[in-house]
Amino acid sequence: MTIAAAPALTLAPSPEERAFRETIHAITAAYGPAYYKKCYVENRTPVELWRELGEGGYLSVHLPEEYGGGGGGIADLAAMLEETAAAGCPLMALLVTPGIVAPIIQRHGTEQQRREWLPEIGAGRLRFALGMTEPGAGSNTHNIATTARRDGDRYIVNGQKYYISGADTADYILLVTRTGTDAKGRGQITMLAVDRDAPGLVRQPIETALEEPEHQFTLFLDDVEVPVERRLGEEGHGLRALFDGLNPERILVAAVSNGIARYALEKSAEYARTRKVWGDTPIGAHQGVAHPLAEGKIKLEQSTLVTSKAAALYDAGLPAGEASNIAKLASAETGIFCLDQAIQTHGGNGMAREYDLTSYWWLTRIQTIAPVSRQMILNYIAEHSLGLPKSY
Repeated sequence: MTIAAAPALTLAPSPEERAFRETIHAITAAYGPAYYKKCYVENRTPVELWRELGEGGYLSVHLPEEYGGGGGGIADLAAMLEETAAAGCPLMALLVTPGIVAPIIQRHGTEQQRREWLPEIGAGRLRFALGMTEPGAGSNTHNIATTARRDGDRYIVNGQKYYISGADTADYILLVTRTGTDAKGRGQITMLAVDRDAPGLVRQPIETALEEPEHQFTLFLDDVEVPVERRLGEEGHGLRALFDGLNPERILVAAVSNGIARYALEKSAEYARTRKVWGDTPIGAHQGVAHPLAEGKIKLEQSTLVTSKAAALYDAGLPAGEASNIAKLASAETGIFCLDQAIQTHGGNGMAREYDLTSYWWLTRIQTIAPVSRQMILNYIAEHSLGLPKSY
């Protein structure tokens, strides 16, 4: 990785960043929780908000100017994702196309791929899904069983993918495939962009507890043909390209969790300031209510700071694996804590859908499981940060 600049971690937002965040928040708040729930109930993707963010240039703030972007970094995209979540629309789909796939295309795509795909991604007109996870592989990417066999100017793909988000609305699915085996018996990874409706590709919905507009799918691939020009990176060396999308993924997941925590804290603090049960004293005057919210605020400040550190390291071209994993875990746990305390503060009203809290619960909870589990993050820190023996 090339070092672009010394990492810059500001402890207070600049006027430009503040204005950027306020604009994103205002755009999203005009849609708000009601719109988010409406899209879920109607079983459709939030295309209106996605389109407005794209047309405003906010989906491309981190992309190079030569491809229609704003010339910023992952820190800018993280700010956008945090603000959309804080305004009641935590769109996990924004993680995949602008946050994971676009950096991979930028770093490993051909010039033709960059010019064809990046401007369309930034404008909100092109969407990708990431086809990585499989039933038998879990977190072990080397163990994937989906194969891609080179046949002239195309690849023939066979296999199965599991828990693929947004596979029904994406234009392409970026498949992580095995094209060989190395000397250690590990799969040699190749990444291929396959058309969503390619012959031989079948989608099967997975029913989950998640109440979000995006849905999960199992994909079955039976002799699916993918042109060679749709390969991203070198054949057999796709893991290197994939990892260039996974650190941004962790940072952006952290940003969404931080945004949900902010949303929950703001709603619960407002409720605690105004809710009166015993005379004219608001419930927020009682330490049993106030202290958990104060603790949530402290956790949020901590997780936001480490998320900013991870983004600054990544944007500077420095190793960001440790910081990205710490940010992801800390923010996920902060989101759960703050949302749970918000529900508790509201008492019985916390269970009422009109208060717009419970609909975010499972989305918040899943952040400790996906896209990398709490246990795998602790394994990473134990091994790479503390030098402990590998445990898996």
